[in-house]
Amino acid sequence: MNPRANFSGSILSGATGMVFVGGSVAVSGVLAAAPLATLQSLRYAVASLLLVGYARVFEKKVERPRGREWLWLLGVTGAGLVLFNIALVEGSKHAEPAVLGVAVACVPIVLAALGTAGRRTNVLSAAVVVTAGAILVEGAGRADATGIAWAVVTFACEAGFTLLAVPLLGRLGPVGVSVHTTWLAGLIFGAYGVVAEGPAAILTTTGPELLAAAYLAVGVTACAFVLWYTAVEQLGAGRAGLLTGIAPIAAAGAGVALGEPLPGPLVWAGIALVAIGLAAGMPVRRGAAALAGTRT
Repeated sequence: MNPRANFSGSILSGATGMVFVGGSVAVSGVLAAAPLATLQSLRYAVASLLLVGYARVFEKKVERPRGREWLWLLGVTGAGLVLFNIALVEGSKHAEPAVLGVAVACVPIVLAALGTAGRRTNVLSAAVVVTAGAILVEGAGRADATGIAWAVVTFACEAGFTLLAVPLLGRLGPVGVSVHTTWLAGLIFGAYGVVAEGPAAILTTTGPELLAAAYLAVGVTACAFVLWYTAVEQLGAGRAGLLTGIAPIAAAGAGVALGEPLPGPLVWAGIALVAIGLAAGMPVRRGAAALAGTRT
């Protein structure tokens, strides 16, 4: 395959994944009163089945984890899936959504600093620009001390979702990592749901809640996980992290599509900064050389 085309395809893969993630903001409010653990268990179980089906149809072998890989998988699942979702829910009780959004928006800087091994300072500079733009798009918010603490947890979990998966991508690949983390998350949330919400909690869910969970299972999990980990595998964690700036833009676009007013000047300025940061950190014209230099 042409290295430049591969580089561009990896960018498109990661960007599409972030569009799915950004769109999830529009459906999250539907789940505010739903039995969280039960629906999350259903979400990840369905996503895992879809991923296994995808692997079989397209003849992508799903390797069994071995040795230390189980520890990395549990780290990705525990931090990036289970604790992350808990932090969002608990944090929302003490902080406005923008506070948690800003915490996630800071992740590109960490991924650039840790995911490039200090070899590409232009990626770190681009990450700072992307983060600044994402913060402008997200806006400001209020929070108490507990809310700030949960925001920090959210930030750490979001970074862990990518960084803890890097050692696994070489052998398990994007599909393998996605399959194993989703079924593990389904089991963990399922066990917690039975204890905390009761085995009949699923019967209390409404039609809109199930539809929202279905979107999360298909778009934000089955599709977005594979797309994102494909980008991380090809671009490296540092450069792929720049693409997370697309998620708040997608969220803003979804809001407009659902009838919210057009964004104000600060949001447009933020979108421009994200675009500048992406252009600086993803020089597609040097696709082959950039791709070779970002794999770690």
